[in-house]
Amino acid sequence: MTRGRFVVFEGIDASGKSTQARRAATQFSALFTFEPGDSPLGADLRRWLLDAATPMTPITESLLMLADRSHHVSAVIEPSLAAGRSVISDRFSSSTIAYQGYGRGVDLAQLRAATDLAIGACRADLTILLDVPVEVANDRRVRDYRDRFESADLDFHERVRAGYLELAEHDPAHWFVLDGTAEEHAVTAAVNDRLCQLDWPGA
Repeated sequence: MTRGRFVVFEGIDASGKSTQARRAATQFSALFTFEPGDSPLGADLRRWLLDAATPMTPITESLLMLADRSHHVSAVIEPSLAAGRSVISDRFSSSTIAYQGYGRGVDLAQLRAATDLAIGACRADLTILLDVPVEVANDRRVRDYRDRFESADLDFHERVRAGYLELAEHDPAHWFVLDGTAEEHAVTAAVNDRLCQLDWPGA
């Protein structure tokens, strides 16, 4: 059986990635999923991860994220791909490198090693990064100070954005960077053009 395609949408909060990921999953008949929290176990982990009232170190935060991802891969992503169904995910492993590595300052080499342990051989065929300036993202949303990440200062989100761009720059074959400030119809058209270049099972 032909293995499904695995596409990931990344970006800082309010970049528009979730909207595009859900739309693309419908258009390309793929399973839509997200991180953290798209499983019963993941939902419990998500509550701890996002609760700003629960103090935790950057390493603890990283390990909880990776616990969610490890379970997500084994319970949701890999079974679908192995069965020939494509998967489109709102966030995957690059989120941890960007947020906990570049953003929180966790050692990148150690974080990459831990991420490799969590995801095994599961790798995205394509990662689409919707890039927006932090100021634009901040204007698009009402910040929820109960959320650990939304309540972080702008410098944190600047580091995360810079991390994403660096990751994309070092792997252009597997990353596609889009201007997330463009009109939604233009972003949609660019996403569709790039996704149509993939060899989708059954197409």
